[in-house]
Amino acid sequence: MKNVLILSLLIYCFFSFRFVSFALWPQFRGVNASGVAQGNYKLPDQIGPNENLLWKAPLPPGHSSPVVFGNQVFLTAVEDGSLYTVGLSKETGKVLWKVKAEHKTLEEVHRHGNHAQSSPATDGERVISFFGSSGLFCYSLEGKLLWHLPMGPFKNGFGAASSPIISGNWVILNQDHDKDSFLIAVDKRTGTIKWKTDRPEFPRGFATPITLNVDGKKQIVVSGTLKIIGYDFETGQKIWTVGGISRIVSTTPVVGDGGVIFSATSSPGADPGNREVLETFSQVKKKFDKNNNGMIEAKELPEGSLKGRFNQFDLNKDDHLSGVEYVGMKDIFERVENVALAINTGGRGNVTGSHVLWKQPRYLPYIPSPIFYKGILFWVKRGGIAASIDPKTGEIFKVGRIFGQSSYYSSPVAGDGKIYFISQKGELSVISAKKQWEELSKADFTEEVWSTPAISEGRIYLRSSDHLYCFGLATSIAEVQE
Repeated sequence: MKNVLILSLLIYCFFSFRFVSFALWPQFRGVNASGVAQGNYKLPDQIGPNENLLWKAPLPPGHSSPVVFGNQVFLTAVEDGSLYTVGLSKETGKVLWKVKAEHKTLEEVHRHGNHAQSSPATDGERVISFFGSSGLFCYSLEGKLLWHLPMGPFKNGFGAASSPIISGNWVILNQDHDKDSFLIAVDKRTGTIKWKTDRPEFPRGFATPITLNVDGKKQIVVSGTLKIIGYDFETGQKIWTVGGISRIVSTTPVVGDGGVIFSATSSPGADPGNREVLETFSQVKKKFDKNNNGMIEAKELPEGSLKGRFNQFDLNKDDHLSGVEYVGMKDIFERVENVALAINTGGRGNVTGSHVLWKQPRYLPYIPSPIFYKGILFWVKRGGIAASIDPKTGEIFKVGRIFGQSSYYSSPVAGDGKIYFISQKGELSVISAKKQWEELSKADFTEEVWSTPAISEGRIYLRSSDHLYCFGLATSIAEVQE
């Protein structure tokens, strides 16, 4: 019996060590989408095209963020109309394998978007990639296709961007589109659907799910239009809801001390004092229904906000805006709140009034997710406005402009007492992880950056529009040739 216990302990330690040592950034934003590096590795205060660069490798286009396991970096890409999952050497950036995902057609994406927007996920035995309406693809660590789960077609003018996660034996994927939104759990070993929960009240959104344990049971937490919902991990059944957030949700919540959930969301037209008020459908119809069919067509509309949002309002994508569709979106615009909030877990039903610890409506991010690090919340607003926030009260410790004063699509990541921000234009800022933070360094990559960096074992992996960079505290510089 004693020998059996010792053997079991050794096996447990081996696999635990294997995960801790290697699976340091297994999905979008690392462990549970936290954005925080695991382990006590030193990281450089300054990184840039020629600062603490270990290697630089050319890449085909893609907006997915790198994930890291063992000796490989995984990401997705699109090239010449084909979709790929790519495995690269962590040590050199050399492409080890590149596998095409079969698809019928490339779906519509935003003009700034890409067909490889969702980040892959890995558990150290397989790599899961998601390509919107092309579905989920599961590969071995050598690039062998293990299974494929077709999906779609999705109705969303922006394309899919939420990333899959792996938790236990399941792949969890949230897809909020203008129609037929859902949350799904899939067996990672076979591709078999375990459960699927419809989310009919949620139009397009791009948040990645997170998980947490509440009272000994695992929950899945997902943000979407106007709401954050906690689901039972085993069944997909809704457990709790918090209302009162933004309209188009791109940010992913993070978990802080004591299991408190922090969310920061904003979308255009809902800032305090600058809210967009929509006319009634009767007013719109009177102005623009030129053929008197009781509906609005895009061709009947002049240039302006309504025409610009026509695709979003037209939920069934029949090129006609009905009264039901319009009134539904008008209701969302009236109820939306651009707000950061803290949620105490453990409730059931609508817990907006009982479990929201604080709300804060200022300096909110649009695309980048917040980060909880060293007992402090941080986020960045477009224009390079960075803020540190008290997680207990929502009070702002400090707000200020950093180097990159353009739009931000990349979420901040942290490690070794530092927070790394990079703008869409490739302007990087490193700040100290303190209440009264200071900008430690800045750099201009002169390449666009749409993805979130990964940090693993003292190295920072940053994907630009054309390259994958690897940074660390070393003197050798290598450039991988195509």
